[in-house]
Amino acid sequence: MATTRKPKRVAASQPGFLTLKSNINPTDLYSSKRKRMNKNKKKNWNKHCDINDVEEFLDDIRLQERTTGGLIADKPDDSLFFLDIGQPRKSEEKELEEGKKKKAKGSRPLRIDLILKHDSLVLPPKDILSFQQPNAKKLRRSAHLAAKAAVPRRQRLSRRLEPTTTKKAEANNNPHRDYYDIWGQAIEETADPWFLQQTKKTQIKRPEKLNTKPSELPAVEVIAAGGSYNPDFYAHQLLLKEAHEIEVLKQKEEQKVERQLAYNRADAATEETIFQEQVQGLVEDEDLNSDGDEEEEGAVGAIAVAQKKTERQRKRERFEKVKEQRRLAQKVAMEKRQQLFQLRTIKTSIKNQDDKTKVKQVKRKEKQEAQKALPRRLGRLKFQPQDLEVQLSDELAGSLRRLKPEGSVLKDRFKSLQKRNLIEPRERAK
Repeated sequence: MATTRKPKRVAASQPGFLTLKSNINPTDLYSSKRKRMNKNKKKNWNKHCDINDVEEFLDDIRLQERTTGGLIADKPDDSLFFLDIGQPRKSEEKELEEGKKKKAKGSRPLRIDLILKHDSLVLPPKDILSFQQPNAKKLRRSAHLAAKAAVPRRQRLSRRLEPTTTKKAEANNNPHRDYYDIWGQAIEETADPWFLQQTKKTQIKRPEKLNTKPSELPAVEVIAAGGSYNPDFYAHQLLLKEAHEIEVLKQKEEQKVERQLAYNRADAATEETIFQEQVQGLVEDEDLNSDGDEEEEGAVGAIAVAQKKTERQRKRERFEKVKEQRRLAQKVAMEKRQQLFQLRTIKTSIKNQDDKTKVKQVKRKEKQEAQKALPRRLGRLKFQPQDLEVQLSDELAGSLRRLKPEGSVLKDRFKSLQKRNLIEPRERAK
């Protein structure tokens, strides 16, 4: 859409402004008395403010645009005036009248066509969709980066010293002007690209991770062939087997929880054990005090036995410590010399280790690819798949008329969002 500019508020009496109609009486401007009101209140704005001159000015501009295709003040003199060369001769008048009559008889339009004819000279708006280009922003960005990489750094720095020249804007009332798309065309950067990069004003590149989907599963999963209203016998049996295996796993988990919570009946509390727990701590035990005194005496004796080492004993310990360090150093040097004769074995072991590492990498990659189709742990709750909707053999309808609707579309879509890692698993608020 081309940018529009509001016309200036110009009085009709100013020179240089031509109007097609003028019904303003100059005496009316001074005959009426000025009304006293408060302009600081919003309710008085529309009530007492006179905008008739503005409305008449805008109506006159619209009339000029409809009838002449623009403002009369901007029109050239040749389109407004003609050269009077006097009265034509009688023979020329007759030829003109005969020519007009022939044209009127041959190509006279119907009245209904004249009523429906578009008499406005205002140009219709241009189609925006015809000027749009797919991936235009991305193409401009790539071209900008390529041009920026081709210019050396010294030349980029010298651009800031060069004076910039501004192009004169084109008149807005020119009907033959080029189309300007305010959203599609690129904005010319006046600043230097190196300056924008250093001041962090350039656009941030979107991470590639945000362009990938969180899951490779389709939005709508098609049920197996056995879930049809009139399925094949073997396909229906396979679906029943799958549902049976799911129920068996659920039953095993319930039994496992019951076994973990179960207790031995032989260890159950009796009346005697309950009574002992209640009486415990009420009866004083004198043997505890005597045992405590004996432990204190034993500790004092152990401290007295510890004696100070002599100088000879300390030297002996230092000698043994140095001797052990030398023995370990000789052992390490011997092992290094032995490894010189084991180079072939070491190379083989390194190769085997590299092969094992590559196999582990392949398995890890396959595991990661397989996990893309599985729901991840996004919150504190684990994803629970929806119950498999399957009918038994005696419940099959055989036709769409007798088919009974099962399940909920809303619940199915909610579970699909959880399975595709778009929202975290939730539970109903209690």
